[in-house]
Amino acid sequence: MSTSAKLIFFCGRMAAGKSTLARDLAIRENAVLLVQDDFLDALFPGEITDIPGFVKCSSRLKNALTPHVCALLSMGISVVLDFPGNTKTQRAWFRTLIECANVEHELHFVDASDALCKSQLRDRSKGLPASTPWTRDADFEAVNAYFQPPIEDEKFNVIRHERV
Repeated sequence: MSTSAKLIFFCGRMAAGKSTLARDLAIRENAVLLVQDDFLDALFPGEITDIPGFVKCSSRLKNALTPHVCALLSMGISVVLDFPGNTKTQRAWFRTLIECANVEHELHFVDASDALCKSQLRDRSKGLPASTPWTRDADFEAVNAYFQPPIEDEKFNVIRHERV
């Protein structure tokens, strides 16, 4: 590996606690934290209302950020990406970054039960308008229908956090 930088990223069902863990790890690692939801909210306010819209905007964002994340890592700056790595396709982007910058990595798999995730989703959705995307159990089910836990063939350094 060319630098002491590390790429840290996440996998886990909606509302499993990935963002909280991302913030904690960014502090612990003295790393730059990049949060997909913050970028998407700023760049596409009110435009993402369904899964295809999310995929389109997320893809555009990742394409724009790739050279910058690689540059940070290549300069020895660790990066925590609070971006979903919940499918093999999503995780391919992280592999691209790792290979581009030739750095170590950690894939934090937050393995939480559906019951816990739904409870946390309800807690974080309290007080939000009913029309807010991604706040209902039906949204949880729709998003998590695509979920694929990491597998050994992907060759990631997986750190598992089991939550029940």
